[in-house]
Amino acid sequence: MRMIRVVTVLFLFALAPSAFAQVVSHSIKASFDSAKEDLLLAIQGKGLVIDYTSHIGTMLERTGRDLGAKKKIFDKAEAYVFCSALVSRRAMEANAANIAHCPYGISLHALPGESGTVHVNYRRSLPEVDALLGAIVHDAFGVK
Repeated sequence: MRMIRVVTVLFLFALAPSAFAQVVSHSIKASFDSAKEDLLLAIQGKGLVIDYTSHIGTMLERTGRDLGAKKKIFDKAEAYVFCSALVSRRAMEANAANIAHCPYGISLHALPGESGTVHVNYRRSLPEVDALLGAIVHDAFGVK
């Protein structure tokens, strides 16, 4: 019985890196503000409306002080949340549980000590959502 648990734990650890592979990330040479402007224009260029901007870097900085954290994680970090009526409708008509894939988000972050570099990230999702997010990132930054 113990051997089964050990094998199960090892199997789960072997799968763990695949969870991290679910994030698409690109590094681009730009200031945070210009990258943000390019990304927002690309999202709007697809006819989409940003529902919410999450100020992740500011939140972590503020709460880090309360938690006694010393490490500065980001210089700046934000996530932009939006949805596509067309893509979402298709996905949810196929399977109502696909509601879990909406809304979509693309984040930007700049790290301390990496002046002039911004990282753009999004989670992998359904193929049609991936295509939309990839197209937005390509339109904004020329990366695939």
